Amino acid sequence: MVTPALNAAALWSGLLILIFTALTIRVTLNRRQHKISMGDGGNPEMIAVTRAAGNAAEYVPPAVAVLILMALTGCPVWSLHAIGGAFFLGRALHPIGLSATGLPGPGRSIGMILTWLPLLIGSVTLIVHAILR
Repeated sequence: MVTPALNAAALWSGLLILIFTALTIRVTLNRRQHKISMGDGGNPEMIAVTRAAGNAAEYVPPAVAVLILMALTGCPVWSLHAIGGAFFLGRALHPIGLSATGLPGPGRSIGMILTWLPLLIGSVTLIVHAILR
């Protein structure tokens, strides 16, 4: 049975997967532009886009898992929107901060805080739910 919490988890998971897909497409387009078939070729732009996609690949799966598990364990819908929205904002800001000037900008730092904090809060929420239920 689909609940409002599962719908919230699906919404944020879908949006996060779209960000990840956009970042990987950006890697492919940069590979073609710079004629780099593997690795980064030492190209600073290629290093940045590859790292942004790799970073999303590292963080999006655990966030999706947290959201799904929160929904399945009966967490309030607002908490899923808070975790999902903050994480989404972090994942959107991080690559912008990496690539805006070629140097790490404030978007990168804010993006990482909005990545770690929702993951930390979500994981603690799951642990508390597991213990108290």
